[in-house]
Amino acid sequence: MSSVSISRPAALGGLGRTWVLALGTFAVGTDAFVLAGFLPDVAASLRSSTAGAGQAVTVFAAAYALSAPVVATVTARLPRRALLVAALVLLAVANAGSALAPDLPSLLVTRVLAAVGAAAYTPTAGAVSAALVRPELRARALAVVVGGLTVATALGVPLGGAIGAVMGWRAALGLVAALCLVTALAAGALTPPLPGGVPVPLRTRLAALRRPGVAVVLPLTALGMAAAYTAYAFAVPALGALGVTGSGAVWALSAYGLGAVAGNLAAGFAADRIGPVRTLATGYTLMAVTMAAFTLLAVTGVRAPAAVALLAVTWGAASWCQTPPQQYRLIEAATAQAPLLVALNSSAIYLGISTGTAVGGLTMPAGTGTTFAVATALALAALAWLSVTAGVTRR
Repeated sequence: MSSVSISRPAALGGLGRTWVLALGTFAVGTDAFVLAGFLPDVAASLRSSTAGAGQAVTVFAAAYALSAPVVATVTARLPRRALLVAALVLLAVANAGSALAPDLPSLLVTRVLAAVGAAAYTPTAGAVSAALVRPELRARALAVVVGGLTVATALGVPLGGAIGAVMGWRAALGLVAALCLVTALAAGALTPPLPGGVPVPLRTRLAALRRPGVAVVLPLTALGMAAAYTAYAFAVPALGALGVTGSGAVWALSAYGLGAVAGNLAAGFAADRIGPVRTLATGYTLMAVTMAAFTLLAVTGVRAPAAVALLAVTWGAASWCQTPPQQYRLIEAATAQAPLLVALNSSAIYLGISTGTAVGGLTMPAGTGTTFAVATALALAALAWLSVTAGVTRR
């Protein structure tokens, strides 16, 4: 994304204005993750396997990761408010197309369009939120904006699953389209008018990857999100293998979402107070322990719904505690390039999600225990990467 120039009056409002931006990320997050709530139904409707239907999540994430730098370059001069509204309208149209998709290829095409809209919105919202507040509040502001995504996992996925069970998955996606339109109206009315910036060539954007502090942070973002999402897109069948089905699965996904919200907000405060590296180390350790516990339950065949619910909370918290401290580290590494680095981090997030989802699709046929075991290994790899590279960003 290009640099964001904000006048002093527009900067007034601080953290309060970031809640407006979070409304948009809630719509984006609902769009990105709601399919996980009724993936088996999508597969049956489109005459595909569950792993095949999971490609809808993989394609969305991969398209986001690849298009974000290009979209940021092309839209650099656009006023920020107009860009946010246009992105949400595109998301609404794409979701309507997804709801009407007659087959899996059509669904995948509309998911790509939705990803382009998300790629235009999310980095812009993140960079603007960081610019609206004092430096010591940046991690908190980022946590609020990313919190829109985590609240979407708390509400969007379980509600999507419930609505899908009653009305069908197409109706659920239609409601997502309506949500995007309503959010576009709210963003247009409540977001302050902000100018665009000077276009940054794509080559220059990618050149930022050569900075040592950036080169070690972005792979960690992708690795950590891959660990978090290896099983998530297939959460409903995975929970079923653990003995949690029907309304129990909806409650488990709700527990995941509540953990995600709490973990995200706590990470924002913790990164400001104890530092981003210690915050991340705690999160990756929690993720590894959680995935290992899921593996044990799957392999032994033990049925413990209460334990699954508790693990769902820690799964969500560990997954979404990553983003605020990672963005904090990037902005510290090159404050002048903050908007660009936030955009690249968003690409890394969705690259990790697409990778994790693809790995999950490959391992699910071997059993839920295998999928969770691979997620455990990825979480440990993220912790190891953090330990080895933490000194680079400090320098």
